[in-house]
Amino acid sequence: MKWFRWHPEACVTGDDRALRAALATPGRAFRIGGVGPQPEGQGVFEALTSGSSGAPRRISRSMESWIASFAVNAGLFGIGPGCRVAVLGDLVHSLALYGALEGLHLGAEVLLLGGMRPDRQARALAGVGVIYATPAQLRLLVEAGWQASGLILVGGSKLDAGLRAALEGADVREFYGAAEASFITLAGPDAPAESVGAVYPGVEVDLRAGQIWVRSPYLFQGYGGADAGGAIWDQGWLSVGEMGRMQGGYLYLSGRAGRMVTVADQNVFPEEIESFIAGLPGVSRVAALPRKDVLRGAVMVAVLQGDRSVEAAILAACRGRLGALIAPRAAIWVQEWPVLASGKTDLGRLAREVGL
Repeated sequence: MKWFRWHPEACVTGDDRALRAALATPGRAFRIGGVGPQPEGQGVFEALTSGSSGAPRRISRSMESWIASFAVNAGLFGIGPGCRVAVLGDLVHSLALYGALEGLHLGAEVLLLGGMRPDRQARALAGVGVIYATPAQLRLLVEAGWQASGLILVGGSKLDAGLRAALEGADVREFYGAAEASFITLAGPDAPAESVGAVYPGVEVDLRAGQIWVRSPYLFQGYGGADAGGAIWDQGWLSVGEMGRMQGGYLYLSGRAGRMVTVADQNVFPEEIESFIAGLPGVSRVAALPRKDVLRGAVMVAVLQGDRSVEAAILAACRGRLGALIAPRAAIWVQEWPVLASGKTDLGRLAREVGL
């Protein structure tokens, strides 16, 4: 059985007490953050999800399931002794925990930047070779005046066109995955911008009526605690409820089945609307939310933060790109944008605050 290790050449900049406690006894089960009893056993641990609603879920998995992808990334990205790896989120979130443990296991210098102001994070990133971050974290850095550089591994949600343009100058590798599944696809420099890349080494993808199913050595074991979770299994295959399509060897996401809205008997994925609007001028934040409608069952509304003067142009662009049925019927502008601890939009709170 393979266990996490603290490589003799690895070092940490930042508060490493939680990591040292977790790895103090080789192979001992641990979890950083979350509620409920600590896991027990050898070679297992728990990570936490950082979804868009509800409390974080506890994800139980083997250490070996992450170590398998450590080896892949060492070959793909040169992570190891002499490499400086930065994680922007707190270790209670699975992406940040993954990046930190990978760096330590492979002998890199790990910079723990979670909890710092974006402008201070930007200064700390000078000379860093690899950054693990979500689009929300990167957007805050860009707004703080950061000039992107180095290799940026982006997960958590799809990059929009505007943020991608702001990261020009860096080697951006977008990956699609989930806390339950880890890596599913990886987008290299030649991948179409609208896609989330080609299948990650060691992963199999099967699309069943548009629903994405995966099988790989990187899958989780189950949910911790009493939470039944949202992932489903079928004879070794796992789905977290995402919908998409394969085209030309690349995976394109539609959105989560749980967020899908039916507008006049047509299935609409809010994520597709959000991705388009986020790339338009004058938009700093966007969420597409449904509003009840007598004739159509529901219509979409764009909740926005940014420059209100571009509202008419945004709605017109949506009608031209998405069609009159799917395009938002109205825009609601807000000054304060509710976010979860992970930096993702708190969709439930946002909907309540705008009366949807």
